[in-house]
Amino acid sequence: MQYEAKTPEEFLELIEDDWRKQKLLEIRQIILEYDPKLEEGIEYKMLCYGKNTKKLFHLNAQKSHVGLYVGNLDKIENYKVLLKDFDYGKGCIRVKKSNKLNETGLEEFIKKTIDTWIQ
Repeated sequence: MQYEAKTPEEFLELIEDDWRKQKLLEIRQIILEYDPKLEEGIEYKMLCYGKNTKKLFHLNAQKSHVGLYVGNLDKIENYKVLLKDFDYGKGCIRVKKSNKLNETGLEEFIKKTIDTWIQ
């Protein structure tokens, strides 16, 4: 889904208050707590995280999942093990209602992705 927001705060206000918003906020918290220096903004009508013009993550609530867009998953060591509980494509991780994030490897994947990007 696309949201006509100009700021992250506005984006969060536009998302329906359902399970997708809860999952999105959990993922957002993992990202921002692990690297508070990442800048949160809006790009391609979704939340984005990075520094200056280089973006690392994009995050959006879709109709049936929350999408975490990370580019090429192959760059992250053991991504298949860390993301075994998720449906994912080449660069998108689809978080479904049934995914309990604290019982998956998503947090470790996000941390590895940030560490790899910083190097």
